[in-house]
Amino acid sequence: MSDVVVSTPLYDFSDEVRDALHDGRPVVALESNVVAHGFRRPENVTIALEVEQAVRDGGAVPATIAVADGRVLVGANPAELERLGTATGVAKVTTRDLAVALARGGLGATSIAATMAIADRVGIATVASAGLGGVHRGAETTMDISADLTELARTRLLVVCAGVKKILDAGLTLEFLETQGTPVIGFRHRGFPAFYCRESGYDTQVRIDDPHHLAEIARFHRHLPGTGSLLITHPIPAADALDGDAVEEAIRAALDRAAAERVTGPAVTTFVLRAVDAATGGAAAAANRAVLISTAAVAAEIEAARAALEQGVAHVG
Repeated sequence: MSDVVVSTPLYDFSDEVRDALHDGRPVVALESNVVAHGFRRPENVTIALEVEQAVRDGGAVPATIAVADGRVLVGANPAELERLGTATGVAKVTTRDLAVALARGGLGATSIAATMAIADRVGIATVASAGLGGVHRGAETTMDISADLTELARTRLLVVCAGVKKILDAGLTLEFLETQGTPVIGFRHRGFPAFYCRESGYDTQVRIDDPHHLAEIARFHRHLPGTGSLLITHPIPAADALDGDAVEEAIRAALDRAAAERVTGPAVTTFVLRAVDAATGGAAAAANRAVLISTAAVAAEIEAARAALEQGVAHVG
């Protein structure tokens, strides 16, 4: 984790986040793309507040990251979340877009990769997101690989998620993560989850059940040379999970439609997710909400253990 940055013209910290970072209390960074583009209005803002509350209930301070008016928001307040959720033309901002978005002013909703980059820069140790970006199906010809994966190698964070979205290639994603040396740890579940499905058919590197044990691993990992972030996965609660076979059938049908309608690039993900939601009678959207809240709660638990360990080490030193 980088040194804490709490005063700079580029970053606009909420008082709550600034105080927590200054005091060494647990903070969890959250992406804002789910607010601007992940759900339909007006439930998008409601869900964003529910996710933040899950972090608070878990003993940490939420820091939703966004770009607004030439500044990086580190801990968007309710009015800023409302603006992100209701404005039109909010840019989706990944790491490559940050400087352009800041120079242009206006609103930008951060992807997981951009959220990671900012969190690492300002001294936030833990990032939570429901579904990590990964290697897309057919990447052997398209080279479509999410910047989320390469950002894991650049940052030193704890990134907590429910695996990768079912529409991606979980096997190739895990191969990519192994190649770049990113540890993949299953928290209280050995299987590598697939967003709103509990299983992808693949396993994580190791299962750890105790958040304090995870905090110890993270501390060792951070002090080793050449290491990036730790990826920690935790599946959607069983009661909220979708049937993997049914989702796979809907995905294949949606991908065929996307190809027929010549949908390409980043638009494919949105097209397929909405098609799956329609095919499941809205169950996919409900599962998306459940997994966001679940992942935020788990991230807060892990971050609280990490902060407690660091505070204890500091006191001993």
